[in-house]
Amino acid sequence: MLRKFADDFRAFAVKGNAIDMAIGIVIGAAFNKIINSIVSDLMMPPLGLLIGGVDFKNLQLVLQAAKPATDAAPAVAEVAIRYGMFLNSIVEFLIVGLSAFIAVRVMSRVMQARSA
Repeated sequence: MLRKFADDFRAFAVKGNAIDMAIGIVIGAAFNKIINSIVSDLMMPPLGLLIGGVDFKNLQLVLQAAKPATDAAPAVAEVAIRYGMFLNSIVEFLIVGLSAFIAVRVMSRVMQARSA
């Protein structure tokens, strides 16, 4: 039974689709780093400057301030809703979505041109 499982896995792993998928995942991870840099390093600083010099990553609503440790009580970490990081994530999602849409649209036109 283990031999059959190993044979089935080997057949799956060397198929073109599995290899293509693995390459896509690696490229997608690299693309994600580029998008994160575009948003964090290129887009958000000027946008933060326009709204008064605020760094989006630091935008938060503090629910409970941090408290240092004392003899009577242990330290308490800050509790905050970090909506600035959420805004960064939304912008990253929109860029990735737009990029994927453009890539699919271009590929669709290429495939149509090939079949014509």
